Amino acid sequence: MSSTSKSSRSMDWIIFFISLAVCIGFLMIKPEWFWVTLPFLFTYLVKAMDLM
Repeated sequence: MSSTSKSSRSMDWIIFFISLAVCIGFLMIKPEWFWVTLPFLFTYLVKAMDLM
């Protein structure tokens, strides 16, 4: 695994956790809008797990 790939996966994990925090925030503040964050959340989870 190259360092570029490793760096990219690290950034994917960071973006996933930020998306998770935003999703939880939306669930607490505006529950009807939490679904807006789901594409980011799941896309970056799959990319971080190197399944895509």
